[in-house]
Amino acid sequence: MSENTQTAAEPTAAEAPQAAPSPTIELEAKLAEAQQKYVYLYAEFDNFKKRAIKERQDLLKYAFEPAAREILNVADNLARAIEFMPEGTDKNLKLGIQMVSDQLAQALQKQGVETIPTLGAAFDPNLHEAVAQQPSDQAAGTVIQEHQKGYTLHGRLLRPSRVVVSAGPASN
Repeated sequence: MSENTQTAAEPTAAEAPQAAPSPTIELEAKLAEAQQKYVYLYAEFDNFKKRAIKERQDLLKYAFEPAAREILNVADNLARAIEFMPEGTDKNLKLGIQMVSDQLAQALQKQGVETIPTLGAAFDPNLHEAVAQQPSDQAAGTVIQEHQKGYTLHGRLLRPSRVVVSAGPASN
């Protein structure tokens, strides 16, 4: 046989089996994958922790909301009682009810309840509920009367103000 002819037992270079990856390369790939999973899980846990803290803070911040809604009705009734007292009512009685009303307003304010400013303000559908529209000297879209006060709790709307909105100057 000639030198160029190969025996059937000897594989050619193209037919030679690929060398198996070394154990070091395999271990490095597994380590990189494990590190990537660790970083992902750590970030996910950190986000969960932050979300849980925020939810707990919001729960504490707004836990007073249902009670505040009920107490606002009491505050409204005290204000109505003062407003509609007959002329001959004892001034000390009226002063006493006014003091209780003021004290209740201060207690609500300490808990984060704030009154929504209305008269003369531009109508805001996020804060105001329009019950009527009337012609007036004010610009169109300006609040000219307040039927019921509105309140927020730490910036969140508790109850919208019920208001009358200007339709602009009356045309003759």
